[in-house]
Amino acid sequence: MILPDLVIAPSAKGGEGGLGVFTTRAFDEGTIVEISPVLPLTKAERMVVEATKLYYYIFEWGPEEGAAAIGLGYISMYNHSFDSNCEYEMDFEEGTMSVKTVKPIAVGEELFINYNGDAEDKSSVWFDVI
Repeated sequence: MILPDLVIAPSAKGGEGGLGVFTTRAFDEGTIVEISPVLPLTKAERMVVEATKLYYYIFEWGPEEGAAAIGLGYISMYNHSFDSNCEYEMDFEEGTMSVKTVKPIAVGEELFINYNGDAEDKSSVWFDVI
């Protein structure tokens, strides 16, 4: 489920030629904007993927150390911000990730998640923040 009010568009935060997720309507805090399946990867598969451009689009996943997942839907298109307006939640049993607003979001605003998995977590991430 992806709300029809979400669009992928060019983003200044996404780097040169980068894209992000934007909204065409306002959202209240606490709105679930997406629930999408993921493609789980074993530790061995993750190592292969990390040697490609997909490295920037994977998430830690499940109880197996080193396992990962690629979020389908728009999940992997949300840009990172330490001042995020959304958060994601993983449902390992259902094999899905959901995105929920943690602040009110205005029409045309880009939706951001904190890649640390917690909207309040300001610790370093594994890539250079743009």
